[in-house]
Parts: sequence; structure tokens; C-alpha cells
Amino acid sequence: MTLLFSDPEVSAALDAATTVDAMRAALLAAYEGRLVAPPRASASLGGGRMVLTAGHLTGEWYGYRSYDTFGHPEAQQLVVLHDGRTGAVRAVAVGEELGSRRTGGLGGVAVDALARPDAATLGVIGSGRQAWTQVWAAAAVRPLREVTVHSRSAARREAFAARVRAELDVPARAVADPAAAVAGRDVVVLATTSPTPVLDAAHLSPGTHVNTVGFKQRDRAEFGPDLLTVADVLATDSPAQAGAYAPPMLAAEPPYADRLRDLGAVLAGVEAGRTAPEQISVFCSVGLAGTEVFLLDRLVRVGAATV
Repeated sequence: MTLLFSDPEVSAALDAATTVDAMRAALLAAYEGRLVAPPRASASLGGGRMVLTAGHLTGEWYGYRSYDTFGHPEAQQLVVLHDGRTGAVRAVAVGEELGSRRTGGLGGVAVDALARPDAATLGVIGSGRQAWTQVWAAAAVRPLREVTVHSRSAARREAFAARVRAELDVPARAVADPAAAVAGRDVVVLATTSPTPVLDAAHLSPGTHVNTVGFKQRDRAEFGPDLLTVADVLATDSPAQAGAYAPPMLAAEPPYADRLRDLGAVLAGVEAGRTAPEQISVFCSVGLAGTEVFLLDRLVRVGAATV
């Protein structure tokens, strides 16, 4: 029987700790070659594209995620999990929640691996779904003492701060200036749709870790080269995807490309992460292919364990 999950069911079953744990396992599997995760593929359809990411955990499952760029108000993502031995469809998830939690979980792994062990304050620029899951996951790996949030809409940033207080039980406040959101923060999250920089790297304090979730390509990025220049540690979840962007991803071009590390290799202890408390670390989230399917498989397992 094929299991079908909607956004409310995903939200009810996948907590932050489970999601972060699944994404840590996925990154290690990809680094070790057990998770086959090629760069995303897309098909231009005139006025929009269909985009596909696929993955294969060898001997266990394979599957894909599909979404479009038409911008329709009711557009939804589809994630499909196949049994790796029979080919049967084990589960399907429809909606946005699985993908958002996947991205948040990858960010949580990055915070856990690269931020200072004593990191306790977080500043976020952005107040949408992606910004929320980044904070949600970070709170699962660090005992956050305070969150500051900035976005262009005063109402949205106030609502975001209220949600952090209500759902994560973490003190939070909205601020009117992006510099005020990041100054003195141990962890900074950029999760915007801005094609131009929303952050001045000079406002970061020594020892800060930064997660970037939005645009990060040449001539279209929510941060500038100044952030990459000050980074002592620069990592991504998929070097293959980082190198496949068109136009190119800033961190995958000279003079930064030689410093861009595989987060999976950091987790495996093959590459160094943070080696000193004053270092600035930056994680460029690109969305390792197959991780939505990996998380759907974990969701099926969590559901089976509670039956």
C-alpha cells in the first residue's frame, strides 16, 4: 500500500531532532557514495520550468522530488519514494512542508558541525517558511538564548518573533535594521528571496557562523563576495550542485572554489571544520539531491514505529 502524506501530517510527524538526524545521515551517505545524488535537472516549458531532483540510497530505495517555477498560487512539490528492491511506490508527499523541513534540517546539521559549541544567539534575515525551519532546526542543536529577526515587512517580522516565542520557547524580538539583526550574533541565517545583498559582512562578529539559503549566484545573490572573503571556513552540502549552477554559484568560482568544503566530508572527519572560536564559518545551502526522499523514508519509518 502506498502511503500519502500532506503538509499537516508531515508537520505532526517530523520534529526538528528527527529531521536533523536524518539529514546528517544523508550527508554522510552521500560523501561515502551510498547515496547517489546528481545535480538537479530541469525542463523549460515556456513561461516556467519543471525541476527534478533524484536520489538513490543503494540497496534500499530511490525516488525524486519535482516542482515548477510557474509561480502559481497553489503550486505544490511532489516527493516520491520507491522501494529499491521491487520498484513499488512506498510513499508520496504532496506540499511544501517536507522540502522546507529538509532544508532546515541541512541548516541544522551545518550549525551543529560548524558553529561554536557555545553558540546561543541567532539572528535571521527573512521571515518566510525557509527562515522558520532554519531557526526551528538550529534550536534543536544549540540551546538558543535569543533570536533577532529582520525582514522588509514589519508585520511579518513581528509575527515571526511571536512564533519563535510561542513554538520554540525562545526569547525573540523583531528589529527594523538588518545590521541590528546580525550584530553580536553567534549564528546568522540568511533566508530571503532578494537578488541583491541583504548583509554587510562587516557587521558580523568574530566567531559567527552563517547559513545562506537564498540566491547565491553571480549577479543574483542575497550576500556579496565580502561574506566569502571573510569566511575562514566555507562549506556546502553538495559540491556537485554548487558547480552546476548557471549562472555560476559565487562560492564555486575563483578565488573561493578551492576553499569550498563538502559538509559531508567535515562530518566524516576527512576535512576540517571550525578549528578556532574566532573563525567565521559560512554554509552555502544548495539542496543535496535525494535528501527529500531520504526524509520521506525516515517519515515512513517514524510512522511505522508509532503504529
